[in-house]
Amino acid sequence: MPSDPAATRPKIAVSACLMGAEVRYNGGHKQSHLCSRTLTDYFDFIPVCPEVAIGLGIPREPIRLTGDPRQPHAVGTVHHDIDVTQPLADYGQKMATELNDICGYIFMQKSPSCGLERVKVYQDNGMPIDGGGRGIYAQAFCALHPDLPVEEDGRLNDPVLRENFLTRVFAYAAWQQLLREGLSRRGLTEFHSRYKYLLMAHNPVQYKTLGNLLGSMGKSDPNQLGSHYFSELMAALKKCATRRTHTNVLQHLSGYFKQAISAEDKQEMQHVIGQYLHGIVPLVVPLTLLKHHLRQHPDPYVAQQVYLQPHPENLSLRNAI
Repeated sequence: MPSDPAATRPKIAVSACLMGAEVRYNGGHKQSHLCSRTLTDYFDFIPVCPEVAIGLGIPREPIRLTGDPRQPHAVGTVHHDIDVTQPLADYGQKMATELNDICGYIFMQKSPSCGLERVKVYQDNGMPIDGGGRGIYAQAFCALHPDLPVEEDGRLNDPVLRENFLTRVFAYAAWQQLLREGLSRRGLTEFHSRYKYLLMAHNPVQYKTLGNLLGSMGKSDPNQLGSHYFSELMAALKKCATRRTHTNVLQHLSGYFKQAISAEDKQEMQHVIGQYLHGIVPLVVPLTLLKHHLRQHPDPYVAQQVYLQPHPENLSLRNAI
């Protein structure tokens, strides 16, 4: 990380109740320790509560989703004539336009305004519909930011999903930086080169597809191609890496040192990678050994790989996967 992380800290929008703001229908909050404490050293959070923003009071009558799960209505749980569907959707579109420099969004789960999936949608008889739907505000917001990394707070308790989300946030931030500098064919090729092994860990098939896409770039407009490339990249990174795909990447990277290190060191490397594959040690262990050999035997191509450090080391995200 740069010496002044505040200068380059990615912005993440977040449901205000997760930051401890007492904005819920009952006047309470749903403070998330992860959002309000752990991550605040690395990100600038922008709290948003769409229900309060459209004029609903605190406390207030709760709302719930009704009707077609694909296009539900948000109505009062007691007074069904209160319908805030359009104001929530309009506010979602408004914020999607205003928050154009964020690199991620953490939504409040199960919320009829902010939930991303499986939000209860009720039939006329009061029974919930199987599968549920998506919150009105979240639906409108995400429709205008299809590539933005988004996640629900509850899912971030899973270490694999947490690491995946934050990897995507930093990748999104790196791409925005590249766009600010001006996209060129060379810049696009170099960006892909740095993300090669991260892509291979997340989605080996898409890794090949994106390589072929850039390989046939020719004289095409880098901005047009870049937009397509980035959408495919973010979709690929959304797929969680597994022990097997991580192991494949570790084997590839260790291959760069096969001429430089001793037979004993090679054996140790294989042993530690095997321990990781079988769940005996976390990912940080083989990575630490790999970085040790990289320091002893520098390789500029390996050193530039985002895979080695896709997020700040002090977040310790790879200690738990």
